[in-house]
Amino acid sequence: MSLESTLARISAIEAALTPPRPTTGGGASAATGSTSSAGSPATSSATFSQLLNQAASASSAPMPAGTAGLAAVAAARTQVGQAEMPPGSNESPRISEYRSAVQGAVVGPWCADFASWCAARAGIPLGENGEGFQSVGALWEWAERTGRAIPASEGSPQPGDLIVWGSDHVGIVEAVDPDGTIHTIEGNSSDEVAQRSYAPGGGGATGYVRLG
Repeated sequence: MSLESTLARISAIEAALTPPRPTTGGGASAATGSTSSAGSPATSSATFSQLLNQAASASSAPMPAGTAGLAAVAAARTQVGQAEMPPGSNESPRISEYRSAVQGAVVGPWCADFASWCAARAGIPLGENGEGFQSVGALWEWAERTGRAIPASEGSPQPGDLIVWGSDHVGIVEAVDPDGTIHTIEGNSSDEVAQRSYAPGGGGATGYVRLG
């Protein structure tokens, strides 16, 4: 697949996954596009599932090596601002969608659920059988077993990698600046999907997981 076709597929995924912004000036935050003025989801579960199907069928051709992670970034960008409802609950209709990418997932800390969801949307589900992970530790162990793990002391991340902090937290590398600054998108960061930045080394990160 050519670079142009790859970029077109990523754009199609991002466009299909982007939830519509509210059309009224009610109490919803225009920045997140996650709730209506009554605090309900901006899109129904059925509508969201339809969008995922559109994204999955945007192209039947596989992505060339090294670009699958960029599709995960594209999916993650559409979710920035999605937050727990209520705060501290580890729950919302959209977070429930993230858990759907993990077999046997239960309500709880959801950073790995979010990473699993983004990877699944990019066509590179995590786990030997695509089962996804709710445990960050189990995700890193899988990456080590399968040759996807890059210890922070041995390499640098690239956009589309997962960034892992021990057994505590995981995010997606959105971009890396020339000076090594790492920009991420993380689920369950202060109870929401948020963009963060770290000095080279990722603020003590254990390492990175190369998705493709």
